[in-house]
Amino acid sequence: MVKLNDTKPEIHETRGNIFADLGLPDADNHYLKAQIVAELYRLSTERKLTQAKTGTLFGISQPEVSRLFKGNFREYSIERLISFLTAFNLDIEIVATPRRATRGDTRGRITFRPQDGAR
Repeated sequence: MVKLNDTKPEIHETRGNIFADLGLPDADNHYLKAQIVAELYRLSTERKLTQAKTGTLFGISQPEVSRLFKGNFREYSIERLISFLTAFNLDIEIVATPRRATRGDTRGRITFRPQDGAR
């Protein structure tokens, strides 16, 4: 008979990037890709597109769309994912702004934020 573990799982609050919290390499790029893919999924769902139609729009196969939406997107560059966003007739704007000084940060951050009009 299998006995269930009675201990409660440990819960940790994230600092905003789960990939960095887990200590994964290239966490910032992976997080950015995850945000873009989440928006691609939202847009295709909002338009009631099948994975096959989404694939046609992106220029990839239905199985590739399935893998992408399941979180297997390491093989895609950020540029390629951005090109998928433009397939939804969206303009992509990259804006560089002065970084706020924070302790411990040695580099600026990359943030993805869809505008309300795209939602």
